[in-house]
Amino acid sequence: MKKILHTISLFLTAGLLLLPVACDDLLEQKPQGQWTAEDNRGGSFATEVFSMYAKARGFHVTSGNTALAIHNFRCEDIEKGSTAADGAAYATQYDNFNYSASMGGIGTYWTENYAIVHIANKVLSDIKEAEALGAISEGDLVNKAEAYFFRAFIYFNLVRAFGEVPLIDFKIADAVETNIPKSTVEQIYTLIDADLTAAAALPVPLTWGNQYPGRLTMGAVKALHAKTHLQRGNWGEVAALTGAVIASRQYNLNTPFKTVFRESGENCSESVWELQCTSTPEIPGSNDIGSQYAAVQGCRGAGDWNWGWGWHTPTDALANAFEAGDPRKDETLLYFYKTGGDPALCPANTPWGEKPVANADVSNKYYNKKAYGDPALRAKYTKGCYWINIRMIRYPDVLLMAAEAANELGNTDDALDYLEQVRSRARSEAANPATALPEVTTRDKALLRAAIKHERRIELAMEWDRFYDLVRWGDAPAILGANGYQAKHQYLPLPQAEIDKSNGVLIQNPNY
Repeated sequence: MKKILHTISLFLTAGLLLLPVACDDLLEQKPQGQWTAEDNRGGSFATEVFSMYAKARGFHVTSGNTALAIHNFRCEDIEKGSTAADGAAYATQYDNFNYSASMGGIGTYWTENYAIVHIANKVLSDIKEAEALGAISEGDLVNKAEAYFFRAFIYFNLVRAFGEVPLIDFKIADAVETNIPKSTVEQIYTLIDADLTAAAALPVPLTWGNQYPGRLTMGAVKALHAKTHLQRGNWGEVAALTGAVIASRQYNLNTPFKTVFRESGENCSESVWELQCTSTPEIPGSNDIGSQYAAVQGCRGAGDWNWGWGWHTPTDALANAFEAGDPRKDETLLYFYKTGGDPALCPANTPWGEKPVANADVSNKYYNKKAYGDPALRAKYTKGCYWINIRMIRYPDVLLMAAEAANELGNTDDALDYLEQVRSRARSEAANPATALPEVTTRDKALLRAAIKHERRIELAMEWDRFYDLVRWGDAPAILGANGYQAKHQYLPLPQAEIDKSNGVLIQNPNY
């Protein structure tokens, strides 16, 4: 468990280490991400740049209930959970597609994402001025790449959530300058492509080693760009970008799946982009240096079992989707029993053998084990587990994107190879590897497509893209229709507050 100083938490919040670092070793590290005059690799614009890392793990962007609702509650594998009365509006709005433009969560998701856009625009403008004066360093160029990356990431959030949004790619002096009409989806993606292409042309390293755990790497740039093309079905671009990440040999699947989401798996060999969180003895639970990502999802119980809100929970549909003997099931579903229930009916959760006790009135059957913290650290710091890193892009995601692109392009051998790499890692951890997760051998394009879809669902369960996968595949109406999904629900309504204050400039999305 890392207990590095407050400086890192304010700045560095995403990225990659090629080798896992032991918890005890992290206790001995110097503050990470702190730029001084003796270390210009941080860049002259590091303070503003590192603030984007901090904001990216913010409650309303990635780690809180609204972010989880927008990205995940809308798919069939995840529901709000908790009790019927707790956050009932979220269940109605996101689980059942009764979107409301006046819902506060939609408004904060919009404003907090745009806050990062404005920082990125300022950094890019200021660096352009410095370049004109010839006052630029290699560290500044890395800062420039980071600003491009975060602007692209945020617009990818916005375009997937809302569709057409205002394209603000300039430094603002007055808020009135942001009152502009929406740009088309195509125009937003044009900016995303340009930003990530520009970032890839700058001196972003393949790895920062132990110097800046979590800082932007070239693998993260290309992997994010691949994801943006995946959403559009641009198979050639997906193949080229994922191929570059694979060919870099910076990542592997040597870390066991059962370890990836534990504290010892943070910044492990498959981490492409990971938002960094921490706690300290002085600040055991704070969004300043950590996040509520685990607390929002923690067991809703009493006493020692009161870990959090109990939101963002797996459904029976997900539990039933795992193949027989797939060890990832027990590493995705956190089992518990309710107050007054029989503990003998609850499987003991590995690796600590716990059987959490939830309140009797919770509606969910499982919690998300990918946000499960070490009980020794819960006792030492806080049951909210503010230190748990947020895994944004993992190498299996890259391999499965590559597999999907290869299959669509008719490169069946490559598609089967990439798919098998992911399945074989899981198979090796099964109780009976000889029978679990048989190798996919079909050369039929449609059947292989279905196998890759299944593997994305299982390997990346409870993470970030299931709803958006269903939308891009065209599967959302069939799979989510029973919950009320219609074509218009691909996009959320724009926040009513933004519509109102625009004085007619900003037009609501169709059919809202």
